[in-house]
Amino acid sequence: MRIWKKDISVEELTRSHIDTTVANLGIEFLEIGDDFIRARVPVDKRTVQPYGILHGGVSVVLAETLGSCGAHYSAPEGHRAVGLDINANHLKSASSGWVTGTARPVHRGRTTQVWQIDLTNDAGELTCVSRITMAVLAPRGD
Repeated sequence: MRIWKKDISVEELTRSHIDTTVANLGIEFLEIGDDFIRARVPVDKRTVQPYGILHGGVSVVLAETLGSCGAHYSAPEGHRAVGLDINANHLKSASSGWVTGTARPVHRGRTTQVWQIDLTNDAGELTCVSRITMAVLAPRGD
């Protein structure tokens, strides 16, 4: 079942992130499914820590980007989605290639949403699992 309440496309997500952290880190939106968003981040000089592996904070940026976009585009028209909490468990390092994240909703309620984001390396191995909780705010009255 399609969950999106607003027009969403890879092109729209890419356009809305021009001149942001997402663009500066080289994150690329890849796919929009009926109930998921997928994007990837390169493992390169912009995104690694001194040991030459993907910085854990970059994994969290990818996860937060995907979960926030999912919540925003699946919230009712006029509503805003803002982050309340995010966690990440780093399971395996990545030293080259790409790390791809897929976000899917765990809970989409009237006032909160919870999204699960799984990150994998080029071999399809799980590198990080993350969950983000979003508050869904009703439109402000004038």
